[in-house]
Amino acid sequence: MTARRPCPPAPGPLERYAACFDDLFASLAQRRGFREYLTGLLAPRDRNKTLTCLAGAEPVVGARNPAVQRLQFFLSESAWDAGQVNSRRLELLREQPETAPHPGGVIVIDDSGDRKDGTATAHVGRQWLGRYGKTDNCIVTVTTVWTDGRVYYPLHAQPYTPAHHFPRGRRDPAFRTKPQIAAALTARGKEAGFACRAVVADCAYSVSDDWYLALREARLPYVVHLKPHRGTWAPAHQPHTPVDAASALAWHDPEHPGDWTPVERHFRDGHTETWWAADARLSGWGPHNRVRLVVATTDPATLPPKATWYLATNLPHPDAPHAATDPHPPADLAEIVRLYGLRPWIEQSYKQIKDELGWADFQVRSARAIARHQTLVNCAFSFCWDQWFAPPGPVDTTAPDPCPDDRAERGHPHAPPAPTALLAQGFTRHPGLAHPRHHPATLVAGLDRQGPTRSPPVPDRRGHHRQTPRPLPPDLTNYRY
Repeated sequence: MTARRPCPPAPGPLERYAACFDDLFASLAQRRGFREYLTGLLAPRDRNKTLTCLAGAEPVVGARNPAVQRLQFFLSESAWDAGQVNSRRLELLREQPETAPHPGGVIVIDDSGDRKDGTATAHVGRQWLGRYGKTDNCIVTVTTVWTDGRVYYPLHAQPYTPAHHFPRGRRDPAFRTKPQIAAALTARGKEAGFACRAVVADCAYSVSDDWYLALREARLPYVVHLKPHRGTWAPAHQPHTPVDAASALAWHDPEHPGDWTPVERHFRDGHTETWWAADARLSGWGPHNRVRLVVATTDPATLPPKATWYLATNLPHPDAPHAATDPHPPADLAEIVRLYGLRPWIEQSYKQIKDELGWADFQVRSARAIARHQTLVNCAFSFCWDQWFAPPGPVDTTAPDPCPDDRAERGHPHAPPAPTALLAQGFTRHPGLAHPRHHPATLVAGLDRQGPTRSPPVPDRRGHHRQTPRPLPPDLTNYRY
């Protein structure tokens, strides 16, 4: 066999990371497309990261640019397997000691929507769009994230396909609900070698029997938030909702806590908070049953809605009769609260992949191209962690600059600040990502400082602030201000 033709290198340390994937691409064009795509995703964000942006071309009119067409072919038509690329990415995370999974972490499940117009794009339908707090035309993707509170990174992602895309609707054998997709992704994470103490999810997954059954078959423990007022069968004189069960617990004051136990929560910014937790009894749930109901709150007297968790878990109580024979190690109240306290890290990951890495900026319609774009975004995310833990080295001044000072061809008459100056400004709502040829330690350090659990997490998070993009100059559009 002839030797492979050398590929133009990616800027700086990105070349070392991209080279780990070279054997998964059959041609020079694919290897070059992989490097160019990651370079564009990692460049500081100045507009939506469409293909014209990634290739450094003008919006709309630059769609015929050869560089844009190469990326379009690489994303939509080229023969490479996104699943293999994602598996290699996870393999690299497992091999690095700083990001390697361990049994103390959790796998967090969530789904997130992104608005998309039209009806011809795969997976599009009118669905609940939590980012805007309304039902709209969008694509909802179910994702899993591994985290231990120190590092966090995505594992797998799969868009949810609404029933109207199938010939027989919800009765079609190929149709899968979001909880079914989430359970399958969690099992894949376990098979990929990502050990966890529990699977954590919000109340959207607590109503699905299929989700519980799939986790039980995969022998995975879970901690899931319950809807506070969701009723269940019980005798008339017993509690019927999680709120009723929590209200039935004895409490007088912090000096006489009754059924409640103080739990110290430690946050990433160094401060601590005292919460109160207790095992409640509701129908067939209790401290000595196979499924426990754990209530955690800042105030047992009032049970404030935004600072009270109602958690169902199959992690046994240390004093339960079946604790010695249960397949999962026992967990006390502090451990249950710690595990669910890691759930907001998946929300933190959304801030980077959506606001900076262009998760929803794709302009393709096929399911394969969408999956490839999401995989490449996750690769860019993992590269930042790879560089955060890499020993600092000298800046490669000879590498090509993917964000040249002359930005006229990208539709911006004025050059943006240099990448180092951009990172030195601190981290506002929309920090610039690290330049691929510079060490992105400042970026990840800022993300680490701005942990998502500074205030009590709220399961129902509808608000989202997004910076208004700068309008295009009048000479590039027929719109006049």
